[in-house]
Amino acid sequence: MNLDQALQTFIAESRELLEEMENALLNVDLAGDQGEAINAIFRAAHTIKGSAGLFSLDHIVAFTHVVESLLDEVRDGRVVLTDEMIVLLLSCCDFLSGMTEALAAGQLEADPDSAPEGEALVAQLKRHMDASADGHGAPQGQAQAAPLATVEPAVERIGAATDARDHWHISLRFGREVLRNGMDPIAFLRYLGKLGTIVGIATVPDALPANPDEMDAELCYLGFEIAFDTTADKAAIEGVFEFVQDDCEIRILPPHSKVSEYVDLIRALPERDARLGEILVRCGSVTARELDSALNHQASGEPQQLGSILVEGGNVPPVVVEAALAKQKQVSEQKAQESRSIRIDSDKLDRLIDLVGELIIAGARANMIGQKIHNTELLECTSVLSNLVEEVRDAALELRMVKIGATFNRFQRVVHDVARELGKDIGLLVDGEDAELDKTVVEKIGDPLMHLVRNAMDHGIEPAEARLAAGKPAKGMIKLNAFHESGNIVIEVSDDGGGLRKEKILAKAIERGLVDPERKLSDSEIYNLIFEAGFSTAEKITNLSGRGVGMDVVKRNISALRGSVDVGSVEGQGTTVTVRLPLTLAIIDGFLVQVGGSVFVIPLDMIEECIEYAAEPGQDYSNLRGQVLPFIRLRELFRLQGTATRRESIVVLKYGNQRAGLVVDTLLGEFQTVIKPLSPMFSEVKCISGSTILGSGDVALILDVAALMSTVTGKGLAALAA
Repeated sequence: MNLDQALQTFIAESRELLEEMENALLNVDLAGDQGEAINAIFRAAHTIKGSAGLFSLDHIVAFTHVVESLLDEVRDGRVVLTDEMIVLLLSCCDFLSGMTEALAAGQLEADPDSAPEGEALVAQLKRHMDASADGHGAPQGQAQAAPLATVEPAVERIGAATDARDHWHISLRFGREVLRNGMDPIAFLRYLGKLGTIVGIATVPDALPANPDEMDAELCYLGFEIAFDTTADKAAIEGVFEFVQDDCEIRILPPHSKVSEYVDLIRALPERDARLGEILVRCGSVTARELDSALNHQASGEPQQLGSILVEGGNVPPVVVEAALAKQKQVSEQKAQESRSIRIDSDKLDRLIDLVGELIIAGARANMIGQKIHNTELLECTSVLSNLVEEVRDAALELRMVKIGATFNRFQRVVHDVARELGKDIGLLVDGEDAELDKTVVEKIGDPLMHLVRNAMDHGIEPAEARLAAGKPAKGMIKLNAFHESGNIVIEVSDDGGGLRKEKILAKAIERGLVDPERKLSDSEIYNLIFEAGFSTAEKITNLSGRGVGMDVVKRNISALRGSVDVGSVEGQGTTVTVRLPLTLAIIDGFLVQVGGSVFVIPLDMIEECIEYAAEPGQDYSNLRGQVLPFIRLRELFRLQGTATRRESIVVLKYGNQRAGLVVDTLLGEFQTVIKPLSPMFSEVKCISGSTILGSGDVALILDVAALMSTVTGKGLAALAA
């Protein structure tokens, strides 16, 4: 086994487990079953500790053991999980993340510089455990023994008196190494009591050595036969012993009344459940672990029927197996469908997209040659080729699409920590986390969204006193929402705070000379002034904001992704920042238009329709079925030479809630567009978002629809040309 490779796997798994642990801690209050959330937190800590022990990472094992001990007491109900403890456990997650990253950097030993922080965290963890022991009125060492001492007089030994009762029977044999692995057998029995009542228990010392001198105090020699009364199912009972399943032997037999229920369930199962093991698992008489164990035994030993193995192992009564076999005979055996997935390096995926892009350009070239030489067979082949290339393109782009939920989940911790720093009570609501977009966009949108969330918490959400005085709940809410619209993904960051104050923003902008005092601005234009460089209305500077640095960077970063950002607000009710981004930065469906000798590409998803040009002389708007449609003449916008054709057209664009037209000479039709970024030299060119290569080899410019819309509703052509 390659230890280096195994260590890298441990590091990757630890990062995932710590992320799961952090999310569970942040959402434990929202969990329907808090016990399951606590189990998930405990499971993550336990798995990290066990895996770290395999690599002799003693500093990680020692720290995680203390975390696990506190979580074990929380599971048993001896410690109540408070907000203070959640903050402490989140700090422990951060500390473990730091140790994991140090391990990834090659540091196998504890870092002396971080030792004081670790010791402080351990001291706080032990303080919470000591507090639970004090609550029982006894030192911690005695507190663990107390429950057994108080319960024992009421415990009935398994014998003739209990045989007739309808209870579960659990036969439990702990492995010899269970104590050395950091497990307490009594803790599992105590936790079992949370699912029901242990009505009978017999301790089985059959593994004790004949000679007492041969006993090892670190080894476990005990087993237990338990009569258990509960309404839980077999899987839930088995789950109590999840962390020692590999170190012990467990047999769980159902009550007599359950046997008839299992038989009835088997008979009522749908016809598609044809495999014996699947039938037994679905009806609950066998757990998935017992089935796996039996299948492994079947594969490794002499040929033997699965039902016989399960009966001999004491996992299931014979009558249940007989019912399952009868059910199996009713239908033919079916193959279970397995979901198959592989991990692909992102560089290889990018290379595939590049090749698809070149294939699209080559296909367009072949189609143009076919049209030029009027070869019908060639045109037919290129048409088929174009359809196939389009399907390959869509399939390749789907591989790059990822859900935005992973980005949204990062903000749970941000909101939790920043709210504590600000002394505010703020929650986060997430919607639309299943919306997908290009992985490149996801990677680059995280930081702008982070700034918008932090800004909303600092400036948007008022202190609890002010909210209560305004008739609002004391707890403020930040909401992240994502959805698809017209070939874009729309991300909304909204808050229910005090909203933006138009007068204050406008006064500040006039004071700084950003706008002419005589100019009339719409509400949207006033709100969007907050994205000007250095603009801030904060009365005091905080660690989070107030220096006028950041919102302009947010807009610049979003613009670099060919997106746009807009602000809407109602004073006293809240603010919503809307970010629109293209679903992909690689290949899009475009529509070619021509003005003079220049060809431009418009994203097809932005086009509503094309109409014949009609307008009064000297006017910059048209009548579209009784509605005013403002338009832009591309010839004037880009100062192209030549005169307009006798029959111009208007391409009607829609972007968000805005609608406008583009006046062009000729409509050339749809075109699969491979987006080529412009050189940094042209980064300041307005209304152009990129370029593409046509089948003829000529370059066509891709129009930036968001920027074009701003010229219609904003500063106008004169300001654009300035």
